[in-house]
Amino acid sequence: MSSTRHAFITGTAGFIGYHLAELLLSEGWQVTGYDGLTDYYDVALKEARHARLARYDGFKAHIAQLEDMDSVMAAMQSGPKPDAVIHLAAQAGVRYSLENPRAYIDSNIVGTFNIMEASRAVGTGHLLMAATSSVYGANTEMPFGEDQKTDTPLTIYAATKKATESLSHAWAHVNGLPTTMFRFFTVYGPWGRPDMALFKFTKGILEGKPIDIYNHGNMFRDFTYVTDLVRGIRGLIDAVPGGPDTAVAGDSLSPVAPWRVVNIGNSDKVRLEDFIDALERKLGQKAIRNYMDMQLGDVPATWANAELLQNLTGYRPQTGISDGIAGFVDWYKDYYRV
Repeated sequence: MSSTRHAFITGTAGFIGYHLAELLLSEGWQVTGYDGLTDYYDVALKEARHARLARYDGFKAHIAQLEDMDSVMAAMQSGPKPDAVIHLAAQAGVRYSLENPRAYIDSNIVGTFNIMEASRAVGTGHLLMAATSSVYGANTEMPFGEDQKTDTPLTIYAATKKATESLSHAWAHVNGLPTTMFRFFTVYGPWGRPDMALFKFTKGILEGKPIDIYNHGNMFRDFTYVTDLVRGIRGLIDAVPGGPDTAVAGDSLSPVAPWRVVNIGNSDKVRLEDFIDALERKLGQKAIRNYMDMQLGDVPATWANAELLQNLTGYRPQTGISDGIAGFVDWYKDYYRV
């Protein structure tokens, strides 16, 4: 019997899914990827990520939509029973959810239910799924902890992610499927998405174009480097929720289901202006700053309490913004041949 572990990962052509798949493949895992290659942003960038994963013998990709239940089931049954299913694919973007909310219902709720159902059907040992720090919504008490109420989402994106947390808890209770939800904070780093702030800031500064800075720069974010993030996910794969004997200090473990939710953040809030200052230093160029009012759906600050992650895995994200920005800029200049 093979000792090779198998992961089924959705969103392997995406920013975070690509990094997680590469980490597991480098450890010797077999990875089955599932991605729709949608045109929400540059498909060529997504294809380039998949091409890099294809260098590993243990990687196999399926190109299909989350909403297609038959394709999800066929892909999950195409290889060995997955030791872990990690669901990272979603319709992303807080601001885009104001323009096209139905895309979020279809992908984030219907698609997530399909992953849950397929995971139950194949009998995976652990289902892990991405939520978001956006579920904290209008909360003002920081740092955000997993025990806080999340009843005030400010966008459809956040609301769909909150819905998947509730659905997954019910599914874990009814079916006994061990499930971990993780709430990401502001993720950045190499191979990032073109719609994200650091990507847009870097592109704008290098091209000598103005960059839009919301709330006149008076915003704080818990910037989390993507390598730190996927290391956190990797640790959580082995922290399978179950009965009381699997609990740790400060746990969010449900009393009625093998289910928990975990923050993954850098445990620090950084002023947006300071983040841009660090980017300017790395690029050796000044930004043309276009200060704007707060956009609908935005929050002035996010900040994670990541103690539960550390208690469960022994790991805590720690990359500072100077090192993280340098990693992104070096990748950007190499990839776009700047």
